[in-house]
Amino acid sequence: MNDDSIHRLAMNLSHLGQTALVQMLLIAVTVWLLISLIQRLVPALASRLSGRHRLHALALVPVLRLLAIAAAFLLILQRIVEPTFENLVGVLGALGLALGFAAKDYASSLIAGIVALYELPYRPGDWIEVDGIYGEVRTIGMRTVEIVTPEDTVAHIPHLKLWNQAILNANDGSQYLQCEADFYLHPHHDAAQVHRILHDVALTSPLLQIDRSINVIVREKPFGTHYRIKAYPLDPRQQFAFVTDLTVRGKAALRDAGMALASVPAIAEQSP
Repeated sequence: MNDDSIHRLAMNLSHLGQTALVQMLLIAVTVWLLISLIQRLVPALASRLSGRHRLHALALVPVLRLLAIAAAFLLILQRIVEPTFENLVGVLGALGLALGFAAKDYASSLIAGIVALYELPYRPGDWIEVDGIYGEVRTIGMRTVEIVTPEDTVAHIPHLKLWNQAILNANDGSQYLQCEADFYLHPHHDAAQVHRILHDVALTSPLLQIDRSINVIVREKPFGTHYRIKAYPLDPRQQFAFVTDLTVRGKAALRDAGMALASVPAIAEQSP
């Protein structure tokens, strides 16, 4: 950006009238109200849906918000400078310099947020884990993604994590989220019988997604035999209730069948 572009930009800014300022203020207020309406109305409509339709509706919130902000920026820009190529280059160049020097990380998070809207590594309603934090995506902002952990704690994670952190998505925009329930038994037992018992426990759960597969994984450990039920709940939000149901009824079924649980001797704390 040369000196002539900066001079033209300064001249345009100095000639702003009261009418243009009022118009820009009205545009900003209108867009703010529109975004507030989107963030309230779309989740309310999505709550009436189920499964994939609910997730798709929630995913519209950040897209609509970005479109509203982009439209406001263009409308305000037209009232600040004459929409010529030279003036646009001057405005965008000044904006780029300001973002580059004053808020490098913030700008990087904004760019990552735009990338997230295109690549969709997470959507509202997805259950994700980023940097050891696991929870449901509630809101995707311009700079951060807001998730709610199982402990009902809200975490704001910058989109900047996209560049250098692995993002684990448990359901990836669908209503299918695989859960695991673990059981550890004494090694002296009938493994085929235990396999059938645990499979039936999952099959009879009222929270089971019946059209998905049920798998019982068996693995020997030094202290016993490790059984793992892998199955899907009806809704991702039921994952903890589903695992609890499998665990409680699985332990009861194994106890009724006379199966002994594995035990690990406690390691005595050694004094220094």
